[in-house]
Amino acid sequence: MKNPYLSFVEAVAENIRAGKKIPRGGVEPRVSSVPSSGRSVLLFSPHPDDECITGLLPLRLMREAGMKIINVPVTFGSHATRQAERQEELENACGFLGWNLRERNGFLPLETADVVEILQAEQPAVLFMPHARDWNSRHVATHFLVMGALAELGPAFSCLVVETEFWGAMEDPNLMVEADVPTLADLVAATSFHVGEVARNPYHLSLPAWMQDNVRRGAELVGGQGGAAPDFAFATLYRLRRWV
Repeated sequence: MKNPYLSFVEAVAENIRAGKKIPRGGVEPRVSSVPSSGRSVLLFSPHPDDECITGLLPLRLMREAGMKIINVPVTFGSHATRQAERQEELENACGFLGWNLRERNGFLPLETADVVEILQAEQPAVLFMPHARDWNSRHVATHFLVMGALAELGPAFSCLVVETEFWGAMEDPNLMVEADVPTLADLVAATSFHVGEVARNPYHLSLPAWMQDNVRRGAELVGGQGGAAPDFAFATLYRLRRWV
């Protein structure tokens, strides 16, 4: 008997090959008609592109709750010759998603005092940052940078804190957020605006597979060991807590 899953796997591989031929960036944004609630969400992104990869929940908060999304680039990457290009790519990606971009003076990484100033100015209802063991050194540093700034703000400041994962999986996420097909397609398209990065490694094409694996993991890490998987294909895992 011929392996019945052969055509399934072949179709996956063919889709990846076809995806490599799709032009990167240059996609017209999908207009959102959701009125703004006035509440802001800050994304502290270690590098340009992290805002797209882990941006499912922020995108849904904007489209479904009318929240204002502000991406804060902590760095523009370590290669000085690419930083201006990466800033332009980031502007294009955020423009596609309909997000605001916190302006920066120059390309130096943010420091604690910078983050304190941003938090005081924006007073976010929610902020996003990588978790403490997200493997990549800049992701880990970004976690402790934001946590250090929060500690300096004192007891009057409170907000929801959402930790993200990409390079290193969390052992204890507590939130799994579904991505429907059109929303995931928008995140793939947004990631493709980081043209120089996906040219060397087309990781925008593996975003659906990563989100499929998140459903597998999240079914038990979030839903409970031995639990049944939810009836959707794509998701992102987060850890949601309140900073007080």
